[in-house]
Amino acid sequence: MKPEQLRLILASASPRRDELLNTAGLFHEVMVSGANEDVAQTNPRTLVELLSAKKAQEVCGRITSEDDFAVIGADTVVFIDGVILGKPAGPEDAKRMLRMLSGRAHHVCTGVTLHGRIDGNERVRTFSEVSTVHVDHLTEQEIASYVDSGEPLDKAGAYGIQGAFCKHVTRIEGDYFNIVGLPVSRVYRELKAFCS
Repeated sequence: MKPEQLRLILASASPRRDELLNTAGLFHEVMVSGANEDVAQTNPRTLVELLSAKKAQEVCGRITSEDDFAVIGADTVVFIDGVILGKPAGPEDAKRMLRMLSGRAHHVCTGVTLHGRIDGNERVRTFSEVSTVHVDHLTEQEIASYVDSGEPLDKAGAYGIQGAFCKHVTRIEGDYFNIVGLPVSRVYRELKAFCS
């Protein structure tokens, strides 16, 4: 079976992940996970893998059909100097995060879990990808203007690379789509292995 033939369910409300899967021709349903995301973990890679697994497992438990399927759970964090930057608590927190990123390189890690059933057998695959983002020096005016736009308030690390912030990104290393929220090429490769 090819991934394109499998019933795919995205366990995320993220419009960016939804759009990326559609762009890749991986058509799917959306079932937002209600998993508890309280995890005592400071290692970014371990954290996103645990959270992606919790999200996928919670949605998987709601599937009653006997058809083959895969739930895609995902979680993304930004980290710098060992500090994880989630979504900002408000405008001042967003400014604090952007000051941390100014003029420096930081990392974006997305964890993904595929949890489902093939030929009556439960299958689970969890993996993560890390990309590096280099940001130009930001003036206080640039930071304030960007925060005032509202764009950073619902995004990990207080920015979206696919939005107005792109003009401050000087270089990336790794998968661009991973930074947006889903490493699509890796997801496709893992889905092929999941189906085989």
